[in-house]
Amino acid sequence: MQIQIKRAYSPVTIDDGLRILVDRLWPRGIKKQDAKIDLWPKEITPSTVLRQSYHQDLIGWEEFRAKYLLELRQHPETLAELRRLVQHHNISLITAAKNATQNHALVLKHYLEFPEDENT
Repeated sequence: MQIQIKRAYSPVTIDDGLRILVDRLWPRGIKKQDAKIDLWPKEITPSTVLRQSYHQDLIGWEEFRAKYLLELRQHPETLAELRRLVQHHNISLITAAKNATQNHALVLKHYLEFPEDENT
């Protein structure tokens, strides 16, 4: 099965599979019933301190990425469950992130797809 990343503001489609919100905060302006979120594992979202440090430009992308990976590694049970789900379902990681090339959902997607990659 596959993992894709979708913005929370994009229309829900049948191809989304399981919709997993990967932001710590609920996306602004989106009604919960309209979002069709299946899971919201907040423990694997970037911590508030990390998220704010990155958004306030106190740390750069590479430092954010490295620190987020450290946070992810603290939740092996949740990550193992997500890997089990992706074996049987298409998964959409749902985020409100505007930057399509540097966001935590990309880091999480790669980590789920390549858990053995120590440079993830």
